[in-house]
Amino acid sequence: MPLEVLIAGGGIGGIAAALRLAEEGHNVELFEQAPSFSEAGAGIQLSPNCTSVLHHLGLESALQEKAFLPEGTQIRDWKSGKLISESALGDTAVRQFGFPYYHIHRGDLLALMVDAASGISNIRLHTDSRIESFTEQEGTVKILINGEASKGDLLIGADGIHSTIRASLWGEEKPNFTGNIAWRALVPSAKLPEGLIRPVSTVWWGPGKHFVHYFVRRGEMVNCVCVVEKTGWEVESWTERGDYEELKSDFHGWHPDIQTLIDSADRDSLYKWALYDRPPMKTWGKGRVTLLGDACHPTLPFMAQGAAMAIEDGAVLAACLKHRADVPTALQQYEDLRRERTARIQKGSRRNATIFHMSGIKAWARNLVARKATSSAMDGLYGYNALEATSFLE
Repeated sequence: MPLEVLIAGGGIGGIAAALRLAEEGHNVELFEQAPSFSEAGAGIQLSPNCTSVLHHLGLESALQEKAFLPEGTQIRDWKSGKLISESALGDTAVRQFGFPYYHIHRGDLLALMVDAASGISNIRLHTDSRIESFTEQEGTVKILINGEASKGDLLIGADGIHSTIRASLWGEEKPNFTGNIAWRALVPSAKLPEGLIRPVSTVWWGPGKHFVHYFVRRGEMVNCVCVVEKTGWEVESWTERGDYEELKSDFHGWHPDIQTLIDSADRDSLYKWALYDRPPMKTWGKGRVTLLGDACHPTLPFMAQGAAMAIEDGAVLAACLKHRADVPTALQQYEDLRRERTARIQKGSRRNATIFHMSGIKAWARNLVARKATSSAMDGLYGYNALEATSFLE
């Protein structure tokens, strides 16, 4: 019997879940509180552990049209530019993990996913629709949206880091400020000297700071994420404008390549946000209501796995419902299968925040270890297959 599934949140995680659930034959109603489906103007990295799901959903050609395929990753010293470590992606990633590694603009990824969902008859997408409250009774979940009632067999809270579904289930939480401010910016590639940016994801490690850049939009733009340890400004928002002079000051003295990127950035694309940390949740859902993505395991951006974890969630959730004895049992099984992995990513991202910003003898020792590291460290991360996580149930 197909289920009537309600999803709060029309971001990457919510749409991914809708696509997988619809593929299994369920009827999905997704409610996005914003007037349109959109993502803030920033890049995103899609590793093989989530591109396996996206390809399965038929999005391979759309991804190849919009994304950039990096040849590898590099870590460089903040001042000298000296190469600390590098690893291969490109064809190597496909051979090793079966699927490619993409760089893509968040808005482009969401647009192609929404386009796919819009063409599926058992998915209904709603905008300007905020779920105000919900109750579970008599084997259904009843929701109130803009004053009107609706109901379904289950509710998925995919409504992000400030999730109202999570708050309704467990109360408001007080996250911890990490002491880090993140900047993001887009740089038109045409404004840069030829060859300045290599076809790889590059991380520059420095004392108390780091700078990441990589191509998006098939190489037409360079996405930059710049993280600085500082206090006094603690707004957790992806849409707060940043000031060029402040960004320039934050990276004063860094390598000339970094200066060129900052000087060439689109001033209208400068944003900054305070990074807050939230501990892994011991329990995500109750009964016929569960959480997905940042709503239950928000992750600092130091492993580039936030969106990947949400996409994995949707695949595993759909598989658990396929094999369900009943909905609450399936949702509990989904949570049990995902809790440890997502918590490990949260903790790893938090650890990287410290590793990236070391100085002195600690940085020297870190660099020595990084040079000797092998790609096998990524096997458990990139080799995970969300589509087969419930194969033991078959």
